[in-house]
Amino acid sequence: MQNIFQGTGVALVTPFKSNGDIDFESLERLVDFQISNGIDFILALGTTSEAPTLTTKEKKSVVQCIIDKTNGRIPVMVGFGGNSTRSVIDELSNWDMSNISGILSVTPYYNKPSQQGLIEHFTAIANASSVPVILYNVPSRTGVNMAAETTITLAKHKNITGIKEASGDFAQMAHIIDNCPEDFTVLSGDDMLAMPTISMGGNGLISVGAQALPKVFSDMINHSLNNDFINARKEFYKITGFVEAIFKEGNPTGVKAALSNIGLIDNNLRLPLVKASDKLASEIDSIIKNI
Repeated sequence: MQNIFQGTGVALVTPFKSNGDIDFESLERLVDFQISNGIDFILALGTTSEAPTLTTKEKKSVVQCIIDKTNGRIPVMVGFGGNSTRSVIDELSNWDMSNISGILSVTPYYNKPSQQGLIEHFTAIANASSVPVILYNVPSRTGVNMAAETTITLAKHKNITGIKEASGDFAQMAHIIDNCPEDFTVLSGDDMLAMPTISMGGNGLISVGAQALPKVFSDMINHSLNNDFINARKEFYKITGFVEAIFKEGNPTGVKAALSNIGLIDNNLRLPLVKASDKLASEIDSIIKNI
């Protein structure tokens, strides 16, 4: 199965009004900004969306807004993950999946399952999902690393078509790329590692920072996919300071400050997350002006 999630994807934030309500007008503006600047697909309800602070009704409204605004122009991926396999499957069964192109499912967090537990967890989800499943390995957040051999085993499932790999381990990523089927997509989960991941045979990036600088990021990824690493490096060195800055006080704190700086959203978050400090906001503002 050819995976449609290639190139530059964006893990979209959820804009909020000052009273805490979702700002759907800003969300629509943000979607248009991505598409008009070359982004290939959108991830809704990733960690960057502050999904743990959204109610089920709000999650469905956010996804529907994004689907309506994309209007088939680019694919939409939706995050469905958790540390209870049954709960994830129950959630999948209660959603209209007709306009969702695939789901991203993170390794269970906190309870730290074994590698066999991960295989059985994702196999159950893939069996239950009516759309393709992209695995998400991010041990820095979940407390468990999905080993390359586990990913390779799961890649044999007909409904598991790729992985967002954010282990930061190049040997692990290389082993996955070298041993999974050719149509299994490997996406970098780290903005700074996307270019070298593609140089090893990876297929793109799911990015936080790209939503503020979509043209620069998409140019970097497209050059990399075309094996033009001379021009890819030129774009890469434009974004290094920016990527470092937006994660200094957590995610999406930094990228929301950047999006507010360029006038796409108001800089509001839901507790326990808070706005960037004045010092960081000023730093991000300076970096964006230089870019």
